[in-house]
Amino acid sequence: MGGPASLMAAFARVPDPRRPEWRRFPLPAVLALSVAAMLANHLSVLAIAPWGAAQSREVLAALGFADGITPHQTTLQRLFRRLNPAPLAAALTAAAVATPAPGRPAADTDRPSPPACEAVAIDGKAQRGRLVGQDATAQTVQTVSLCRPTDAVVLAPAPVEASPDGVEAALTVAPILLAQLDWRGRVLTGDALYCQRHLCQQVGDAGGDYLFTVKANQPTVYETIRLLFDPPSDDPTVAPPTDRRTARQVSKGHGRLEVRALIAATDVTAYLDWPRLAQVFRLERVWQERGTTQRTVRYGITSLDPTTGPPARLLALRRGHWTSENRRHYVCDVTLREDASRVRRGHGPIVLAWLRRAALSLLRRAGQHQIAARLRFHSGHPEAVLALLGLPLPQRA
Repeated sequence: MGGPASLMAAFARVPDPRRPEWRRFPLPAVLALSVAAMLANHLSVLAIAPWGAAQSREVLAALGFADGITPHQTTLQRLFRRLNPAPLAAALTAAAVATPAPGRPAADTDRPSPPACEAVAIDGKAQRGRLVGQDATAQTVQTVSLCRPTDAVVLAPAPVEASPDGVEAALTVAPILLAQLDWRGRVLTGDALYCQRHLCQQVGDAGGDYLFTVKANQPTVYETIRLLFDPPSDDPTVAPPTDRRTARQVSKGHGRLEVRALIAATDVTAYLDWPRLAQVFRLERVWQERGTTQRTVRYGITSLDPTTGPPARLLALRRGHWTSENRRHYVCDVTLREDASRVRRGHGPIVLAWLRRAALSLLRRAGQHQIAARLRFHSGHPEAVLALLGLPLPQRA
């Protein structure tokens, strides 16, 4: 999740759940092997073990296996079941926040101040493939993550406890997740699920800002904003917004033309009871696909005032959240085959999810956009995998 050096240091800080006499393979080496195999397009526990066994002694020595012997599939499964995902997530979070975004210098302190106006997206994801063959009451494995949209690096992950009410469980995890980051100079973006008073208050108290879409889960706020921007045509008592600032963006790609138009206003912020609210907005998307015109309208709130959050910036923040969410979900589910994972027992599903995100973050930080093609390349070039992990290349005699 961070840079190569910080990732390997993070693995060294993860507590080993095994008894000392059972620790034939060092835990950092096992975790490094797992990420390396994923980077080489060997994505399951069943595939990780034979990939490791097939590597040269030089490659294995670089990964931390001095004797050239690697763990069997059953060893990996037992270890991942017992490995506590919370310390692993905390170590990866520390590595990620210590590694600056591309083009930004690293700070000298243990807890660096983030660059000004950095967006951070909060987003949840569920693994559904593991339910195949189980009864209908089985729970999905859910995670909530904080992600940097600029490079799709996961800054902080957290598992969601299995619960009949997955929404409530995700909202219970969110405050714990937010507390892991320094919010000074950062803007939290999210969908309507996370548009909650206590989350907005928490981010604001920590020195940050927020931008959320609003839906019917906040009925009073939603109706107030909707009536401001789209009043009934037969109701003359509803006046249009007096403060009306707009931005428009046109994009073309993947066979469709899309126009986004955002209107921001401050009219209702004085009497709309919401923490640190500075602006409300209306975002309309119109696109043509296969000869059909489609349209969606969303409403939202933000603590950014008109000076720090002009309409063009609000539009960019919302688009960045949507793009980041789609890029990560598609790559994890389709390319890294997370949704097809059948790992069920213990902490295995969550541990593997964190390792997949560590591998993906390394690829994103290296500037890779075609993830599937790069995984195929790595499958025949283990030296390139080691370079991506920041490990010394094997020396051949």
